[in-house]
Amino acid sequence: MYWHLYIRNSRPCRHHQRGFGIVELMVAMALGLFLVGGALSVFVSNQQAYRTNEQLSRMQESGRTAVELMARKVREAGGSPCGRNLPTANVINNPSTHWWANWGDGIRGYDNNQAADGIDFGTAAGDRIQGTDAVFLMFGNGESGVRIVSHNPSSAQFKVNTTNHGFYDGEIVMVCNYERAAILQITQAQLTNTTVVHNTGASVSPGNCTKGLGTPVANPCDTNGVPYEFKDGVIMRLSSEIWYIGANGRGGRSLYRARMVVPEATHTPETVREEIAEGVTDLQMTYLQLGAGGVLPDDYVDASSVTAWSDVTAARINLTLQSLQSVGTDGAPLQRQMTHVVSLRNRLP
Repeated sequence: MYWHLYIRNSRPCRHHQRGFGIVELMVAMALGLFLVGGALSVFVSNQQAYRTNEQLSRMQESGRTAVELMARKVREAGGSPCGRNLPTANVINNPSTHWWANWGDGIRGYDNNQAADGIDFGTAAGDRIQGTDAVFLMFGNGESGVRIVSHNPSSAQFKVNTTNHGFYDGEIVMVCNYERAAILQITQAQLTNTTVVHNTGASVSPGNCTKGLGTPVANPCDTNGVPYEFKDGVIMRLSSEIWYIGANGRGGRSLYRARMVVPEATHTPETVREEIAEGVTDLQMTYLQLGAGGVLPDDYVDASSVTAWSDVTAARINLTLQSLQSVGTDGAPLQRQMTHVVSLRNRLP
């Protein structure tokens, strides 16, 4: 018997390979879209939070800048480094016709639609916005002061303690000592000597109406006026400023300062408008006016209710700030209020 042995060749086993079916593909796409949507949602939420925080930071920065700079000037209003409530001779020609020379009481407020000398209402860049307050401030800038060594009233000449006084022809200055003060225009000054002249005449505009720096100043005043010799004291630049809300030329509002400057080339005072802080949309100010005998009033009052600016001892500044972008939850710009109370340094008891 023959046995036949059949040996089958062994072959490797082949597994059947399949691709993704339509169901698996749809599930994968759905999961992918779900994950992408979640990531986009987180991204958009973080971007919105970043924009909101950035705008809040910018608003706070603008608010701090506005309050700090404005409060510093309000604090100095009506004062000089020499003392409080000094008799002041203003010898500028026709001072009431120049907003920057009208000394008065050193501070004067203007309610919402009340016109302020020197700044017009309008929509052009730097123009004042209707419905917002403004305040005029005037004071002797002690940072620019130099000491008076001698004074000759008849020749209208001061001698100061340095040739580096920094004064030049046409500048408006305040002179003061412990007894009195005077506001005048320099007619001649050079950095090569210590002489500062305050003569009458047409060498500068508007010029001085008299050489006499005593009080009272006659109206109209004569050339010699009331003589007074400043045997000591300080001569410094006069600061005249108006703070207000103005159109910034970019479709928004900003806090502005208009101030008097005298270019060295022209020797004639002019008004310069400076943008201080962007995004400040409103300024409202109220004032604390002492009553008879120094009695404190019940509350702060608007400028229209102040009866004697010389009795104002403090001012309350209220600023409205607005974000530059519409990042609020309602799709509108953010708004914040900032309030600061400032005492007038030269009016404190």
